[in-house]
Amino acid sequence: MSQKFTPEKMARLRAEAKNPYRSLRQFIYLCFGLSGSVGGMIFLLQIAAGRDLDQAIPNLAVQAGVVGLMIFLWRWENKNKLASQEKE
Repeated sequence: MSQKFTPEKMARLRAEAKNPYRSLRQFIYLCFGLSGSVGGMIFLLQIAAGRDLDQAIPNLAVQAGVVGLMIFLWRWENKNKLASQEKE
């Protein structure tokens, strides 16, 4: 019952073996980035309304940091993917 794989499927399996859970990591980056964006928008609106500025400003900074980190990780992941594809 030997099963032969197509070249496309073998290439995809090799790529997954080199970078396991890549799609899961990118999904997490996307979810956290969107969550940080929504949170940042809420805190930005609170600042614009002038409500509870002592807590809203640091929280906005944290949300901006989360979004920035997720953008950095997403780009780093794609840069590593491109570098590994060029080696092949």
